[in-house]
Amino acid sequence: MRGFPPGVKLLTEVNVDNGFSSAAIVINNNGMGYGDDELRAHLLTSYLRTLVDLEQAPQAILLYAEGVKMATLESVCRVQLDELSDRGALIIISRTCLEHYGLLEKVPSPEIGNMAMIAEAQSTAEKVVTL
Repeated sequence: MRGFPPGVKLLTEVNVDNGFSSAAIVINNNGMGYGDDELRAHLLTSYLRTLVDLEQAPQAILLYAEGVKMATLESVCRVQLDELSDRGALIIISRTCLEHYGLLEKVPSPEIGNMAMIAEAQSTAEKVVTL
C-alpha cells in the first residue's frame, strides 16, 4: 500500500470497520487545512486518494461554499471524487454556491443538489467529518 511503512497493519487488514461507510464528508473550502492554495488542494487530493486506496468510500461527500470549486471537471481532485462515487459515495454539490461562483456548467449535473439534500445526508450519517 502506497505511503505506509513495511509491516504496518491497516485497519482494513485487521477487520476493524473505521466507519467511513456511514460518514458524510464535508468539503467547504478550496482545499484542506491551512496554508497556500496549492498545498491545501494537494492535501485534499491526497486525503481523497487515501480513501480510494483504503477502499473506504464514505456514505456522502458534501460540497458547499468554496468547496464547490474542488468538484469542477478541471479540479485536481476530480478523479478521486469520481472514484469514490463509483464506489458508492453520494456526491452533493450546492447549486446556490455553484451559481454564486459561476460554476454550474463545470460539474456533473447529477451531483448538483441543494441544502435540503445536504442536511438530509448529514442527518442520516453516523458521523460528519469536515475537512
